[in-house]
Amino acid sequence: MKLLALVLFAATIGSTSLSAAVEQCRFIDSRIDREACYGRQEKALAAKRKPEPVEDAKTRSIDDIEMKMENERLSKSLRSICRGC
Repeated sequence: MKLLALVLFAATIGSTSLSAAVEQCRFIDSRIDREACYGRQEKALAAKRKPEPVEDAKTRSIDDIEMKMENERLSKSLRSICRGC
C-alpha cells in the first residue's frame, strides 16, 4: 500500500515538473530569448510525437479512382433528376 502511494506521489511530481517546464517560456522578458525557448520546446515535442503513417501511391491511386467513379455516378444521377436547373 505504501509502495502504491509512493508511486502515485512520484507520478504527480513528475507531471507537475513537466508542465512547469512548458510554461517557463512565457515569463522570459526578452522577445528573442522567449521565441528561442518556444522553438526548443516545439522541437522537443515534435521529437516525441510519432511520425504520421505514410500512404503508398498504390493505395492512394485506388482510392482516387474509386472516388472519381463515385463522383461520376452521382453526377449522372443528379443530371437525370434536375435538367438545367
